Amino acid sequence: MSIARSRITAQGQISIPAKIRQKLGVGPGSVLIWDEEKGRILVRQEGTYSSADIHAALFPGAPPKHRSLKELKDGVRKHIRKSHERS
Repeated sequence: MSIARSRITAQGQISIPAKIRQKLGVGPGSVLIWDEEKGRILVRQEGTYSSADIHAALFPGAPPKHRSLKELKDGVRKHIRKSHERS
């Protein structure tokens, strides 16, 4: 079931229905990204990537490993310490 419809103009432009603009949090000057994934077209606001998107870009084909909260916090601490080390 669709949540909204748009019509393409002769110039190839579309209007984004108000309901969709509100859901995406976009307005004049916002940039939308159009992607194709598994035969579907995805539209999202530029700069809005999920952690799964980032993981897929960094480690293509590798499923994310499950980590405990302690392991995640330790990893963040190590990264911060390393990035703030004095040479």
